[in-house]
Formats: sequence, structure tokens, C-alpha cells
Amino acid sequence: MYSKSILLILMAALLLSIFTISAQEEKPDPDPNRFSKEIERFMKFDRQNAVPGDGVLFAGSSSMRMWMTRESFPDLPVINRGFGGAHISDVTFFADNIVHPYKPKVILFYAGDNDVAAGKSAEQVLTDYQEFTKLVWEHSPQTALIFVPIKPSLARWDDWPEMKRANQMIAEYSHQDSRLHYADTATPMLGEDGTPEKHLFIADGLHLSESGYQLWGKIVRPFIDKILGL
Repeated sequence: MYSKSILLILMAALLLSIFTISAQEEKPDPDPNRFSKEIERFMKFDRQNAVPGDGVLFAGSSSMRMWMTRESFPDLPVINRGFGGAHISDVTFFADNIVHPYKPKVILFYAGDNDVAAGKSAEQVLTDYQEFTKLVWEHSPQTALIFVPIKPSLARWDDWPEMKRANQMIAEYSHQDSRLHYADTATPMLGEDGTPEKHLFIADGLHLSESGYQLWGKIVRPFIDKILGL
């Protein structure tokens, strides 16, 4: 039989081990200030130009930045504030500059791709997205959010299992509030063999081709129309 003191020591060692494992799993967020110049360009544009009220805000990483949203949705009051390389935490950090000022009617959100590629877990991606949605609602309680899931890409195919888990978790989270929506753009990007369709990507195998964006647009448009009452 172990003495009481030895049992306490063993319990403390076990708790320390659990804490250490958790700490190792949680990847630190990258420094958001690496995007300061890009965010300043957005702010300068806003100071010099009028932005639509009750707009449709496209936010997130390069897959949003490279989307020709004005051409794809010419009849909608679109605002594109995607920036390449962004993690969810980066969008949250700069929300005061590129989200809240517009008080958007709806936000289409694409991020998490770079997060998983950098080693973040599906659980961390979900937590970060939850923090973003709650921050949005603190400023604009009626804003609806459409999550555009992490895409299965050729360049990051090895990361797809974790990305798919993150998508599934966020899809489940999106069922918990009527302001949350999950537009499944990921599944249709896979061919009959279960791998990404090559024609949906440009040469880098990561970013979307015109065909890829046409597919996304076809899927997300009904969600936007329903939210806007069109």
C-alpha cells in the first residue's frame, strides 16, 4: 500500500503530465502585427471611400482575398477584407478595424486552413471560431455568419483529416444558433476517387481557380439570399 504522501506525489505528477500534454497540443497564435501594413491599407481605403451599410462581408485568409467578390456578386453590397496567411486569431485581433465598423448583415468567413497547416488542432480551430463569433455579436447581435469550410486542397492533402475534423466540429457548432450557417463547399470539391478535383485549383494546388470560385459562389449564394430575404 502506498502512503498518503506518496499518493499525493503521484497525483501531482499525473496532473502535471496532463497539463504538459495539453500545453503541447495548444499551438501559440502567430503575431498578428505581421499584417499591420495590410490592415492599414484597408483602413485608408475606408477613410477615402464609402462602404455599404448592412453589407455582405467576406473575411478570412487568402481564399477570401483572391475571390473577385464584386464580380461574382455584382448585385450585392459586398466588402472584401480577406488577407493572405491569416489565422482565425488574426481576423479576431483586427476585428475592430475590418469587421465591426461595417456592422455587416452577414459575414462569409473562411479561415482555419493556415491554422491546421501550422499545427493547430481541430479543437483549437473550433475554439478560435467560437471566440470570433461571440466577439462579432458583442458589436452586432443580429449579424449572421456563414462558415465556408476549410477546403480539401492538393497542396495540403496530408492535413485534410484534421481539417475535416475541424469542419465537422464547426458544422455541429453552427446548428446551435440560428445566426450561424455552414455552407458545405468542401464535399463537392472531392472527385469520385475521394481526392480534390484538380481543375478547381490554380498551379500552386492551394488556391482556387475560376472554376473553384464558381463552385463556391453557387453553394453560398442561397445562404446569402435567405439571410438577406432576397
